[in-house]
Amino acid sequence: MPVAVVVTHNSARDLPALLAGLAEAELPALVVDNDSGDGSAAVARAAGARVVETGANLGYAGALNVAWRHVGADDAVLVLNPDSTVDAESVAALVRAAGEGVGVAVPALRTADGAVARSRRFEPSRRRALADALLGRRAAWLPAGWSETEWAESAYRPGAADPEWACGAALLITARCRALVGDWDERFWLYSEEVDFFRRVRATGLRTVFVPEATVVHRGGGSGSGPALTALLAVNRVRYFAKYHGRVAVAMFRSLVVLHELLRFRDAGHRAALMAVLRRECAG
Repeated sequence: MPVAVVVTHNSARDLPALLAGLAEAELPALVVDNDSGDGSAAVARAAGARVVETGANLGYAGALNVAWRHVGADDAVLVLNPDSTVDAESVAALVRAAGEGVGVAVPALRTADGAVARSRRFEPSRRRALADALLGRRAAWLPAGWSETEWAESAYRPGAADPEWACGAALLITARCRALVGDWDERFWLYSEEVDFFRRVRATGLRTVFVPEATVVHRGGGSGSGPALTALLAVNRVRYFAKYHGRVAVAMFRSLVVLHELLRFRDAGHRAALMAVLRRECAG
């Protein structure tokens, strides 16, 4: 069975439900705590989890790299956000799906009210950035592949094609995948770290498989919210694109991110995002 890895930062409210489910599934849990001030580490220990305290907020990617040092080289890892819950049957389905040639198995995510979340994604591109900037959720009306989000219901049913990447709230990562892909890129302190990880998974030739028989309930908001995080999300969209593309393409993509935020300027978070992206552009 895999080792469950949970990164926490002020997650004490969410942890009991997640860790209780992991205990029922008889899954060992490793909690990496990013300098919480609410007793998250103590809550995790009381629930029987192994806890590593980083002593600072290393970000999500940095904390996962700490976790990688504390699990065996032959262990598969089930990465879970603290504001999620999973049952034994879903864990078993993910393990069954993670066979030869598979790097990552991802479950169907459900919201707290039971709705299937649109968690599958296409690789970021200029065309998709434009469609999503102009249309938002109305991009669901477009043919598949025009939006970064996979909106079609058929994409979330058994037999669907492999996604290019998926929301990082719940990921079963095989030991072979961890060995071939290596560490998470800590330049993505939070947001876009999973986009980068999945791209590197694809580069190894390993598959990412979607397992609708496995479901994880993801409440959302466990990483926090507010204008600063909305700004970081936008900045890291550009940072990720810049990692793999030339200057002209990056300039165009940044302009589309600016457009996305400008069209939503009435919201405080999007105003902060717009200013953050423009500041980075002026800084070169």
